[in-house]
Amino acid sequence: MSGLTPADELAQIRSEIMRLRQREAELREAWLTEAEMPRIGQWHKVELVTSRERIFDPRLLPDDIRKNPSYSREKITRTIRLRRKTQADVLAHLPEIAKIDGPPPRKTLFRRIRAS
Repeated sequence: MSGLTPADELAQIRSEIMRLRQREAELREAWLTEAEMPRIGQWHKVELVTSRERIFDPRLLPDDIRKNPSYSREKITRTIRLRRKTQADVLAHLPEIAKIDGPPPRKTLFRRIRAS
């Protein structure tokens, strides 16, 4: 991944993670639904484990408790979002010389050299 900017590298990493999660979901679904799916590999084996646990479900609390601000807190989270750059983003980050109207600076320079 060398040669990429950190933003582009992060986008590539997230894309690969998404691809791997999709493949994991496909394999998981196959093991849960297809009895003939092989469970023993060269270095690993798959074990299907069923477990049970009690979980706290706040939706089951009475409304006067759930909606009471004394029982809640504010949480601040910082996340990193990626989005494709728009043409406006690209133009906004071009060097100022590229934003000059008229002939490209190189042509102007050659004209000056020839004229002198």
